[in-house]
Amino acid sequence: MAPNTHKSHSTRATHPNHNRYNQNLLKIAARELEAMMEHSLPHTISLLARTPAALNAFLRDLPETWTLRNEGENTWSAFDVVGHLIFCDRTDWMPRATIIMQFGETKAFEPLDRWGQERESKGRSLAQLLDEFARVRSESLDQLRALNLRQEDLQRRGRHPDIGPVTVSQLLATWATHDLTHLHQISRVMAHQYREAVGPWSAYLGVLQCAGHSAP
Repeated sequence: MAPNTHKSHSTRATHPNHNRYNQNLLKIAARELEAMMEHSLPHTISLLARTPAALNAFLRDLPETWTLRNEGENTWSAFDVVGHLIFCDRTDWMPRATIIMQFGETKAFEPLDRWGQERESKGRSLAQLLDEFARVRSESLDQLRALNLRQEDLQRRGRHPDIGPVTVSQLLATWATHDLTHLHQISRVMAHQYREAVGPWSAYLGVLQCAGHSAP
């Protein structure tokens, strides 16, 4: 009986510790979830600063069959996407942030020309676009840092012509997520070029099953 009594006592004694451990795990998970849901300006800048180098490493000097082919009518190639990112840096993100800081909701953003890169990129090489994107992104981030945004500035509201009121914080978080969306798009478009070449393995390659999250 003594061994059983000791075992029972030991099990009961550990229950409070297990409960505290589980509670701590739940608190940690809740803090991590909250952190994931909040926009962080330093985290946004750290990602935006890396996109040009990521694209340069991935795309520069690739054969044009990888970079100039798209997914069919009214779709974009990797070349088009780089041009689009340049066009958005020039006409969208920082211009809209500046409008919010100066005018708030009293002045709506100009609508974005989603095909504007066709005009701007005409006659240029991918290497030229990659170089320009690095320059334009550096200038955009210099402008962003120069605003010295405080927490209350991030909550300032502007007016999008289609979706209505938006904050500076939401605009900047969208900028970073827009980069990630088009990085995803480039990998999908390039994988599309080998959709037949992979043969029966296509069923196992998720990128070939993707319906697309970045249509023009």
